[in-house]
Amino acid sequence: MAMLPNPLPDLAAAGLDLPPGSLVDATLDGPWHEPLLWYADGAADPRDWAGLRAAGRRVGLLPVLVTGGHRDQWPEDWDLSPDSASYPGDHDADEVLAGYWREYADDEVGGASSAGESGEGGERSAGPGPWPGLAPAPGREAAGTTESTESTESTEDADAVAAGIAGIVAADADFWPGETRAALVPARRSADIPAAIGWTGPMNHENDVARLCAVLRSWEDRYDARVVLLGFDTMVVSVGRPPATIEEARALAAKHYAFCPDNIDQSPPYDLEAYAEKAVLDQEVWSFWWD
Repeated sequence: MAMLPNPLPDLAAAGLDLPPGSLVDATLDGPWHEPLLWYADGAADPRDWAGLRAAGRRVGLLPVLVTGGHRDQWPEDWDLSPDSASYPGDHDADEVLAGYWREYADDEVGGASSAGESGEGGERSAGPGPWPGLAPAPGREAAGTTESTESTESTEDADAVAAGIAGIVAADADFWPGETRAALVPARRSADIPAAIGWTGPMNHENDVARLCAVLRSWEDRYDARVVLLGFDTMVVSVGRPPATIEEARALAAKHYAFCPDNIDQSPPYDLEAYAEKAVLDQEVWSFWWD
């Protein structure tokens, strides 16, 4: 992972007034040469994400909520492996997802029927069918605005949605994966946060989390997505521009399957069509879990 100047070793010099917390440098291979993240000692307040976003962005730190989950497993016990993470910008989201599609789609969405087609006699064709490519992004209502204005407004809107989702997550520890705490990570963009800390939550699916971050970058650009929460093997993403039609949702659901097969294979209703309708269409929150 390409290195940024890291203000975490001297937060006071960075001018940040933070609550009591811990710097995490623990990895699978022993202490890292510098902290990978800071996280608070106490439970997150619903306003923490927005406050940390405003304070941290000027020094190169981005907010994320972290959770110990039901096993009370906090970041120092996450088996972080920054040495295993490359740079997200070195990977192409379409190529990454196409590879996952070929590897995982056959069993669950196999055959041309996954695109609404069938072989001779109405039977499914063998194999998962060709990779359909990246899903089209929802259109913007941007008439009369310049590209620069549109980009600024989009960023502000996406951050506002993320702050709202983070507030909901922080306020309801019983519904979400347990208590959450506010954290700061040195990263250029929200999509890079997992790679910046060497997160290994999807290890059974992908050894280099930067490849998944390349997909998150694409979703950040196309859907105004933000990584709002990380746990040992869970991720919650806010979505500023979710798919608004069932056709868009179905197309994106296939990409979710390539990104995280366990969302469909091991989570009710175990059906891609139902997942598209219930978990993607008009949804401002996407949750992912890897076994």
